[in-house]
Amino acid sequence: MPTDHTTARRILVTGVGANPGFGLTRSLTRLGHQVIAADANPLAPGLLLPGVEPRVTPLATDPDYPHVMAELCRDLAVDAVVAGIENDLPPLMDIAPQLEADGVRLWLPDAESVASCIDKAAFHRVLTEHGIATPRTWLPEAIDQVPDGTPLVVKPRRGHGAQNVHFVDRRAQARFLCELVPDPLIQERVYGYEFTADCLVDRTEQASVILRRRNLVKAGLAAVSTTVDHPAVRELVIKTLGAVRARGVCCVQGFVSDEGAVTITELNVRIAGGFPLTEAAGADLVGQMVNGLFGLRVDHDRLTYKAGLFLTNYIETLAVGDVAELEFTAAAKGGTS
Repeated sequence: MPTDHTTARRILVTGVGANPGFGLTRSLTRLGHQVIAADANPLAPGLLLPGVEPRVTPLATDPDYPHVMAELCRDLAVDAVVAGIENDLPPLMDIAPQLEADGVRLWLPDAESVASCIDKAAFHRVLTEHGIATPRTWLPEAIDQVPDGTPLVVKPRRGHGAQNVHFVDRRAQARFLCELVPDPLIQERVYGYEFTADCLVDRTEQASVILRRRNLVKAGLAAVSTTVDHPAVRELVIKTLGAVRARGVCCVQGFVSDEGAVTITELNVRIAGGFPLTEAAGADLVGQMVNGLFGLRVDHDRLTYKAGLFLTNYIETLAVGDVAELEFTAAAKGGTS
């Protein structure tokens, strides 16, 4: 019987074209696990990482996605699946019983909890019911209720990765954007410095929280970040985790105003793109996630960290090559584009 995350596993990571899945793939590989890297884009950078087994899958919205994923897990003797992007969560939740029957591990909250985090309107409702500070939020049909002169953010209700996010100063501008943004939501804009909390919640509901200040954000990603210790933020993050019944690895984001007020803006049911700083600061986030994923004890003593460390990101050229050859290779290895 394995005792910790040092036992090599075959773990399928989805969404390896984005920072969270890409970084998770690299971290799991460094820990000695065999990663099956999956993405709908045959040019996704995570498919090109050394040592992975690349697979091109349909988009999560494709009716064939559940069947393809279940077949991949069976054919490749996958031990566990970890979603690196929110879009993959609903179809994975749908086939969870089938995956578990085949011996494939998932570690996710219940379906209602996942839905309340993916849907920003539902997330706002849950936090408001629990008295947790979060931006005022309106659906397009209630736009006339937005107070005049309120700085606003218009974004997709179920979006991710800062796509289709727009900042405006007037209600009329928000009304126009609601015609352009898919399934839009309107929120009051919050000011201050932004933070991310890397979180791991075990099956006893004990949570570890590692806080990072997002010093410089570009296109939704932290280009520069610093680990911080902020008791008030940690307290509100833990309250948020309890409100949505979070389990496993996730990340919470929010703002701290100049006056010190803390506001929670979202919770993502996946690892954060900037988690490498958390690991560099001493927290064994991925290792303990693997422990929990396989039903082993999460050692929260190994999830402590040092404040005051910084991390900077830059765009790196990972590979160049013949596109036709790459697409043929991906298809030959079992992908479906």
